[in-house]
Amino acid sequence: MGDEPQWPAQWMRGVLELCVLALVGEHETYGYEIVQRLKTAGFGQVKGGTLYAILLRLEEDALIASAWRDGAGGPGRKYYVITDAGRATLRARCDNWAAFVATTSELLTTTGMEAR
Repeated sequence: MGDEPQWPAQWMRGVLELCVLALVGEHETYGYEIVQRLKTAGFGQVKGGTLYAILLRLEEDALIASAWRDGAGGPGRKYYVITDAGRATLRARCDNWAAFVATTSELLTTTGMEAR
C-alpha cells in the first residue's frame, strides 16, 4: 500500500465515472491502461470489476464505444473511445464538478475547517 491515500468509498463512487470518462476522452485506451492511469493519478488500485462496470454503463449510455482488437503476441484487448455525446457530457460534468468543488471548498473554508 505504501503512502497511497485511502479515499472514502463514497467519494470514489462519486468521481470515478467522471475520471474514467476523462481518461477515455484523452485517447483510445483499454482497461489495464485506465487502471494504471488512475493509480498513477493517486486513486489507488481500482479493481477490474469496478472499472468494467463503469465502462459498461458509459457504453450503454452511448458516451463511449468499444472494439476488440487482436493482441500482439497475446490475448486481444477491448479498446474504448469517447463518442461525441461523451465529449459533450464530459465538458458538462467537468463544469459541474468544478462548481461543486468550489462550493464545498467555500463551505469548509468559512466554517474554519481549513485551520484543522
